[in-house]
Amino acid sequence: MQLNLAHWTKEDGQKFQEYLKTFSKGPEKSAWEKRIINTPMACIAVPSPQVKKITQEIAKGNFLEFLDLNLWENFTNTSINGGLIVRIKDFSLMEKYLVAFLEKADNWATVDCLKLPVKNSNKEQFFTLAKKLVKSKKPFVRRGGVTILFKFVDDDRYLPQIFQILNSFIDEKEYYVNMVNAWLVAECFTKQRAATLAFLQTHRLNKFTINRAVQKCRDSYRIAAADKEMLLKFKQ
Repeated sequence: MQLNLAHWTKEDGQKFQEYLKTFSKGPEKSAWEKRIINTPMACIAVPSPQVKKITQEIAKGNFLEFLDLNLWENFTNTSINGGLIVRIKDFSLMEKYLVAFLEKADNWATVDCLKLPVKNSNKEQFFTLAKKLVKSKKPFVRRGGVTILFKFVDDDRYLPQIFQILNSFIDEKEYYVNMVNAWLVAECFTKQRAATLAFLQTHRLNKFTINRAVQKCRDSYRIAAADKEMLLKFKQ
């Protein structure tokens, strides 16, 4: 099927869905994918290299029209859509599609597949977006906001705000939000040890998040053995 179309119709979208299924690894692999991702969506287990290749081909054409078809029947659809959204050059337009994408997300993998193009030229715009997303009532929108923050851990200017945002999740109940927060704390400790250690002295993280963050640090090959032992004092 030709994928670099200059114009996408609903009929093209229907044909594309059938075309996508030809790359499925079958019912057993699909069931495994569905279980790992933990999604109510259908899963068809299209290998990641094939998804990447398909996304690249669509991007050569009018991929905004493809996105406007709102194909969302299975997890592979969401991976392709996410891979196209991050290619939109205009930030305001990209934000519009990204927010709509996250509003529909129902699993961690749909959110985590996003390879957000944070650059010096759009850094402040992305950080502003992250601060807005983490306040959403929808858990996977909040997770999306936190994933953006990973791009800012290396930048000392944003670190205090990252810690403030993490503290704002003290009453968070959603597993997949608390988990990404724990990952973020571990990433901060790995890359910004001194500042993160100071933050941990007075943090307001909930019990789940701090305990998981400590465990992730202890599981990391990037953290010294002495620090792994020291971090045990923060467990609750």
